[in-house]
Amino acid sequence: MLTIEAVDHIVLNVADVERSAAWYERVLGMARVDRRVASGKVRTSMMFGDSKINLRPVAASQDSWFTARAPSVGSDDLCFLTTAEPDAVVRHFTACGVPIVTGPVTKAGARGPIESVYIRDPDGSLIEVSSYR
Repeated sequence: MLTIEAVDHIVLNVADVERSAAWYERVLGMARVDRRVASGKVRTSMMFGDSKINLRPVAASQDSWFTARAPSVGSDDLCFLTTAEPDAVVRHFTACGVPIVTGPVTKAGARGPIESVYIRDPDGSLIEVSSYR
């Protein structure tokens, strides 16, 4: 039987790779990595911990970037973990000029209750930043 152990990477469909990469660097502290692929095009990834997010321009064709059947911008809902206290997360987002959608609120995480703060990325995807108690 197949058992999944972890998520390696996800792909976000974005309207503007440069804008999204800058936001994920500035607001969530992720590291940008650009790499040239066989087609000669550059792909941008955002690295954090042992994972990464590939930023896919929604205008890219299936021929240039094999992806979901109906890619759309702003349709993602992602939760990231931090060791920072929720009040520190709120202060950071406020200092970055990023509006809080809601939080801190208690939610159900994969390992139990988490304290979450919700914001939106530049494309409108819902971003949850959470910490376990």
